[in-house]
Amino acid sequence: MGSNGQTGPYIEFKEVSKSFGDNLVLDQVSFDVIPGETVCILGRSGVGKSVSLQHIMGFLKPDAGRVIVAHEDITDYSEDQMEGIRKKVTMVFQNGALFDSLSVGENVAFPLREHKDLSEEQILQIVDGLLEMVGVKEMRDLLPSDLSTGMKRSVAIARALAARPECVLYDEPTTMVDPLMAQLLGDLIKRLKAQLHLTSVVVTHDMRLAQKLADRIVFLHEAKVLFFGTYPEMEESEEPIVQEFLKLDELDLGESA
Repeated sequence: MGSNGQTGPYIEFKEVSKSFGDNLVLDQVSFDVIPGETVCILGRSGVGKSVSLQHIMGFLKPDAGRVIVAHEDITDYSEDQMEGIRKKVTMVFQNGALFDSLSVGENVAFPLREHKDLSEEQILQIVDGLLEMVGVKEMRDLLPSDLSTGMKRSVAIARALAARPECVLYDEPTTMVDPLMAQLLGDLIKRLKAQLHLTSVVVTHDMRLAQKLADRIVFLHEAKVLFFGTYPEMEESEEPIVQEFLKLDELDLGESA
């Protein structure tokens, strides 16, 4: 049930197409995300995975098709109308997008201060709780520049959660971090889903992450959805490119992705 008593998908793409000039990035893409579900959008780089997230946030508008977010058709929404949606749906950017001049704790407190209904003591308690949840509590007073890429990402997740969203979008959460950190971030995203019943969309080219997190997987190739379903269904897929992707990934196991 949605916040206004709606059932049905929390997010849905209905035959969404998007081009940049002559470059067709999404070609009649359809998939949906049920409340409380984690859907991974998988594929090689440059296949419109991040562009899909930009559509969910309303930063981009489709050339054709409809985009449903938080049970609302946002396709024609203005920036003002999108503000309400962005209170429910928050995005964790690849670079963390943290404020460099604020400490880790202040970064996480930032969305809480916008609520105006919390005392300073409550804010500090929530910040500590969130930093503990993502495993970086002892870094509260450091600046982002003191942190590794993976730690920055953990802090960015804590800050996203501070906004009390219904849905979190993750853009390549394990890219450019070492394999151990990638595993920790994957475990974290999985745990948050269980604890907070968040709806999540994870854009990744990391097959193991998708396998760990996804209730269902959207496999994008050359702007089209080649496969949409569970990981076990994906393993059974007759689609040669999907099989090739699965096999390639097995070969990559020896290297750090």
